[in-house]
Amino acid sequence: MHDASHQGRLLVATPSLLDPNFERAVVLLLDHDPDGALGIVLNRPTPRPVETVLDGWGRLVAEPALLFTGGPVEQLAVVGLAVGRAGVLVPDRAIAGRIRAVDLTADPDEVATEVEQVRVFSGYAGWSPGQLEEEIEEGAWVPLDATDQDVVSADPEQLWRTVLARQQGLLRALADFPDDPRLN
Repeated sequence: MHDASHQGRLLVATPSLLDPNFERAVVLLLDHDPDGALGIVLNRPTPRPVETVLDGWGRLVAEPALLFTGGPVEQLAVVGLAVGRAGVLVPDRAIAGRIRAVDLTADPDEVATEVEQVRVFSGYAGWSPGQLEEEIEEGAWVPLDATDQDVVSADPEQLWRTVLARQQGLLRALADFPDDPRLN
């Protein structure tokens, strides 16, 4: 078991992870400590426009302006993530780089002064103490550095391939792994 926290990093599912909730998932870890881990799946858009869930937020939401499934836990919980404006610091909401949490109960006009783009998620992913470390050790996940744009990708269905394609060596090669290797 590793003591290093992966908070603020991405977890990229390897092809061996077949759980439909996480197959080819890219998860941003919001919290990771000895008590467990909590993250948001970044690449699962729903067909539902954000405006149908949060009135007034539409102009701040990155395209596609849809509600995303953040994970299988507490599907009614709504979480906002954003890319903050350069030079605007909000330390209590910082996650990694300019990625930050957004208070979705706040006035969107006030939030607009702090952020460039917002993404809204329903639910999240959670791991009990030691569970994530075991899954990483077993090769189900690869922890990688996040970029600000990963959270607001204009092409979320391709995010898994995009993140892997910017890596080196074998990880880069995984970006071309077929959806169904039996058909290869």
